[in-house]
Amino acid sequence: MKLLSFNVNGIRAIEKKGFFEWMHKESPDILCVQETKAHPDQLEENILKREGYHVYWSSAEKKGYSGVATYTKIKPRLVVEGLGIKEFDSEGRTLMADYGDFVLFNVYFPNGGEGNKRVPFKMKFYDAFLKKAEGLRKKGKALVICGDVNTAHTEIDLARPKQNEKNTGFLPEERAWVSQLIRHGYVDTFRHFVKEGGHYTWWDYFTGARARDVGWRIDYFFVTENLLPRLKKAFILKDVMGSDHCPVGIELSGCGN
Repeated sequence: MKLLSFNVNGIRAIEKKGFFEWMHKESPDILCVQETKAHPDQLEENILKREGYHVYWSSAEKKGYSGVATYTKIKPRLVVEGLGIKEFDSEGRTLMADYGDFVLFNVYFPNGGEGNKRVPFKMKFYDAFLKKAEGLRKKGKALVICGDVNTAHTEIDLARPKQNEKNTGFLPEERAWVSQLIRHGYVDTFRHFVKEGGHYTWWDYFTGARARDVGWRIDYFFVTENLLPRLKKAFILKDVMGSDHCPVGIELSGCGN
């Protein structure tokens, strides 16, 4: 089973750049997208529905902002939108899909904002999400968590760590939360296989950082430890264009309804 996650930075914009042709070629069993920046009522049928896929949406109340969508060949037993907390759910950041043998979270975690103004909101979201995930994990559920976490965990996860120590995305409290997530038994799948630095998933548009590969690894797949025997591969598709992010993915064996 191939699972992909991609912050598309606007589904309508990337659709014009060959997004669905790429999706058809990759043919993932599940594709989670973040930052759709659209309500379903703003979208054409070819985005809302794809042959062979069930499609689920969570949109922000604010138009042109945030939003996540999950395209899945396997119909989940249950899909839940949001965390059950109004201040977070109004931004359309979370979709949970229960497949029986695992629960998948597609999440667009908040950005700390210009001047780090939204860092307190981001940290509140982080804590609320972990509480939700832990409630399921402690019941014995196997979890897959994917999306744009908006934090580079360690110094090897961004090209210029020293210059960004006081910037959101690499603040001590943000990084500490990722460490906390891992301590609770959630495995950073990419780091499970790849130990060296120099692998990134986001590059700043405005400075032309992608051409110089001055990037950050802020998009992740985490799995609970009980899924490790099924985890066969984790990867970054750095050559896929169309957004300021690139897709990330994992392959799991022995999963499905």
